[in-house]
Amino acid sequence: MKSILTLLLLLISSLAFSQTKLTGKIVDEKNNPISGANIFIEGTYDGASTNEKGEFAFETSEKGSKILVVSYLSYETLKIPFEVEKFTNKTIKLKESINTLDTVVINAGTFDAGEKARVSVLKPLDIVTTAGSNANIVAALQTLPGTQTVGEDGRLFVRGGEADETQTYIDGIRVAQPYGASTQNLPTRGRFSPFLFSGMSFSTGGYSAEYGEALSSVLLLNTKEEETKEKTDISLMTVGLGLANTQVWGKNSLSVNTAYINLEPYQKIIPQNVSWNKPFQSLSGETVFRHQFTNGIFKLYAAFDASQFDINQETINSPYLIRVNLENNNFYLNSSYKGKFGNGWQLTTGLSYGYSQNKIALNLDNVSNAEHSSHMKLKFRKSFTDRIKLAFGGDYFLTKFNESFDGTQDVLSGVYNKSGYNNAIAAIYAEADVFFSKIFAAKIGGRASHNDLLTESAIAPRISLAYKVSKNGQFSLAYGKFTQAPKQDYLKYADYLSSEKANHYILNYQYSKEKQTFRTEVYFKDYSSLVKYNTFIPSYNTTYNNNGKGYAKGIDVFWRDGKSVKNFEYWISYSYIDTKRDYKNYTAEVTPSFVADNSLSLVGKYWIERWKSQVSITNSYTTGRPYNNPNEITFMNGKTKSYNSLSMSWAYLLTTQKILYFSISNLLGTQNIYGYEYASSPDANGYYNRRAITPTADRFFFVGFFWTISDTKTDNQLKNL
Repeated sequence: MKSILTLLLLLISSLAFSQTKLTGKIVDEKNNPISGANIFIEGTYDGASTNEKGEFAFETSEKGSKILVVSYLSYETLKIPFEVEKFTNKTIKLKESINTLDTVVINAGTFDAGEKARVSVLKPLDIVTTAGSNANIVAALQTLPGTQTVGEDGRLFVRGGEADETQTYIDGIRVAQPYGASTQNLPTRGRFSPFLFSGMSFSTGGYSAEYGEALSSVLLLNTKEEETKEKTDISLMTVGLGLANTQVWGKNSLSVNTAYINLEPYQKIIPQNVSWNKPFQSLSGETVFRHQFTNGIFKLYAAFDASQFDINQETINSPYLIRVNLENNNFYLNSSYKGKFGNGWQLTTGLSYGYSQNKIALNLDNVSNAEHSSHMKLKFRKSFTDRIKLAFGGDYFLTKFNESFDGTQDVLSGVYNKSGYNNAIAAIYAEADVFFSKIFAAKIGGRASHNDLLTESAIAPRISLAYKVSKNGQFSLAYGKFTQAPKQDYLKYADYLSSEKANHYILNYQYSKEKQTFRTEVYFKDYSSLVKYNTFIPSYNTTYNNNGKGYAKGIDVFWRDGKSVKNFEYWISYSYIDTKRDYKNYTAEVTPSFVADNSLSLVGKYWIERWKSQVSITNSYTTGRPYNNPNEITFMNGKTKSYNSLSMSWAYLLTTQKILYFSISNLLGTQNIYGYEYASSPDANGYYNRRAITPTADRFFFVGFFWTISDTKTDNQLKNL
């Protein structure tokens, strides 16, 4: 009996501690063996690594249902439920991880520059160290392909679109008035100093469904998320003064930037091509407050700008100069929060308010207008897996615009009218990033919006694809439908109009490796429902309709090289565009007057170690732009001569924190012509006289001294020049 019990105990022990052998093979998506992959049963030490053939084998005493974990560097970790007793020799396929630096990037139509950009064709420094930009973000962007140089305007014109077709966002919240006030043929500039921004994304088409009310382009500016050093920046310039300060305490930081600009002393020394009663003056300031929460960040951005000028403008239709006295007050407030909550969710929300007031005296006439605009935003984002990321949210835009015109100081015989509108636009959107593999990805989404003033709704699908063809090269494809309400010049008189529309088609190729980037893009834009009117300029008694149409197609090429020559970086931008429009009061479908068929920009920056200097040169060239000559039968048949401007800047480090800066725009003094103004009626011989529209000055000189004060004694303002 004792021997039977002993035999039974040995049998039970043998069964309890018996080993099961697991074998198999690990391969990639192309069935190539993976050597060195780790395989183990979750919660145990039972496992092995694959050999050079991708094979593995190990024994385990585990029983029943378990989880087999397979992992390898640059591949997605795989967890497979299985029954230990039923596991047979299996081949397991691993997918390459998409969370690696060499994963495909969806970038059709988009130029990124910033601290977090995966592929950056421009550096943050480039936005403001480009010769001729004069610390104007918009001017630096005009050296990129897809943009037009419209010297008499100064705003962003992108791929055959007018400047109003580009929207500007700060931390994802829209800026309704991104440019300074100006008047006809007097260029303006962006309101915002580069001092407070860490990067930007400039999309020339095919952009995300997150952004609406833009027919051609969006410019995204991102304020710095943190400041770790306290410092003070002092700027002494030939055009004014600047002061900036940053304070840091605990989880908070505050950056303030102020500037006073007065061109009167400068213009008394440098001859001008126009007659000034009071040259441009402005007082402006910006501030960013940041608070770091455990799972997020709150930012409050505020900016104000008070400017004025008084100019006598020439016109071919009068022997007398037209006096334009303009005062502008602008305020912008932006609050945003970005943080994480729950199981991997990300929340982005914000609110902005903008106010702009213009008081304009035109000889004896007076115009006064004011715009109140707000934008509310809510966005959620969730990564369900490494391969699927979903974003969705909504926008709400509010705009109130009022304008009054007093035709003369004589109340009895004068003309007086008011115009304006109130509008609300509500929109929702959803968009998914789907990574099929490291080399193939898609962004699929759509946007639905409703315009209360125009009583219309719109649905706008968007899709982008990207395919990696080599280690450093990839193709991208984008399509999207875009809508935008007509601009103020029309809506203040005609609230019966419909939104203007455009379809974008983009094919992009980009090659990028260490300090070298090549990018080329072909595109087609199809415009419809553009606004037309039947008078010389839009007015209260004009008849408007949406019967306009047009197209834009072309190719953009960009090459950047910071590797071939030590301490030297350069980029070359080339654009060819074929575009025609039948809109406004045009009598035919023709190329608009702001478009040059060919544009070429060359930017070079060289650091001279021995001189402690950075020298920058920019040359911008475009072929002639069309204009309408009433002395000819064919509409818009004239063409200006080619435009060329060579600019240079030199930054010299007196000490690490003290910089002497000099720049000159249009170094060669090229006599550029933007177009012609023709008389409204012919002379006695039946000929329409004209005058050339030229720059306000042949050259622009700038000298500045920039001094940074900080505890580290290493910071300076070179990046802001």
